[in-house]
Amino acid sequence: MTRRPSVTTLWLSVAAFVATVATAGSLWFSLGLGLTPCDLCWYQRIAMYPLVAVLGVAAVEKRAAVVGTALPLVALGLSLAAYHSFLQATVTECTLGGPCAAVQWQSPVVGLTIPNLSLVAFALLAVLLAGMWVRVGRR
Repeated sequence: MTRRPSVTTLWLSVAAFVATVATAGSLWFSLGLGLTPCDLCWYQRIAMYPLVAVLGVAAVEKRAAVVGTALPLVALGLSLAAYHSFLQATVTECTLGGPCAAVQWQSPVVGLTIPNLSLVAFALLAVLLAGMWVRVGRR
C-alpha cells in the first residue's frame, strides 16, 4: 500500500515548485532573452532564489516551521515586486540603477510585465505559506 504525502509536504512542494518556476523564468529572461535586470529585479531575485532550496528541503523534511524563515523573504519580495509594478505603471524614468520603469518584456497573452509576474509568484507563495500555516497550525 502506498502512503499518501502529508498535508505539509503537499503545501511545501507546491510552494517549492512556484519558487522554482519563478527562478527558472528569471534566468530565462536574462540568459535566454538577453534582458538586463535592473536593480529592483536583482533585489527580487535575491528574495526568490533561496526560496527554492529553503522550501525544497522543508518539503522533503516535512518542516512546517519553515514559514518563519520563508515568509520574511516572501514579504520582502512581494513588497519589491509591488513597488516595481507601481513604478512601471506610473512613471517613465526611475532614479534607481537600470531601467526599472521601462517595460522590457510583456506577456502577449495577458499583458503582464516581468515585475507583474514576480508579484504573482510572490503572492502565490504568500498564500501557500499562510494557508499551510493556518491548516497545519490548527492540528
